[in-house]
Amino acid sequence: MELIRKYFPELTDIQLSQFEQTGALYTDWNSKINVISRKDIDNLYGHHVLHSLAIAKVIRFSPGTNIVDIGTGGGFPGIPLAIMFPECRFTLIDSIGKKVRVAQDVALRTGLKNVVCRHERAEDEKERFEFILSRGVMPLPDLCSLAGRLIDRKVQRNAYPNGVICLKGGDLNAETARFRKVTETISIDKFFSEEYYKDKKVVYVQI
Repeated sequence: MELIRKYFPELTDIQLSQFEQTGALYTDWNSKINVISRKDIDNLYGHHVLHSLAIAKVIRFSPGTNIVDIGTGGGFPGIPLAIMFPECRFTLIDSIGKKVRVAQDVALRTGLKNVVCRHERAEDEKERFEFILSRGVMPLPDLCSLAGRLIDRKVQRNAYPNGVICLKGGDLNAETARFRKVTETISIDKFFSEEYYKDKKVVYVQI
């Protein structure tokens, strides 16, 4: 939690309480279901919550923005961002039912009113969204191909045009090559000084 306070000093007491609660909830769930690698659960805030919040350093979603997190697993990056942006709507989808149940329970027990969780494949989603989020779920070209039919092109309310925002690591040249004209790759170590973030990126693609 110290890292969350360090990098986001503007958080309200309610938001800090919600972030505090996620620690206990994910630790409890992880003892039953392998939501996060068991050897990494002690790094929940440093490697998962803070990683998710790197997106908030790149874009401040405007109130009313409709966002989907594809392949959310237990709720990353969707849950931390829903806490950060309570006036936005987040839909969290995953094809693995037990992980969706974790995300749903965490959202419910932290009092998040702006989160909907769905057990489904992204290919079956019918709604349209302003932004599609993902945390290393699939190669960028595959994600953008999928995103093409999910992006809402009628509404534009943010500094970035509607599109895909994903969290990636390592050398991304091969993945981003075909999107060069509409892609921005931001190194997370610009925001967070921890060694873990040295090769991690936020990638934005306008769709």
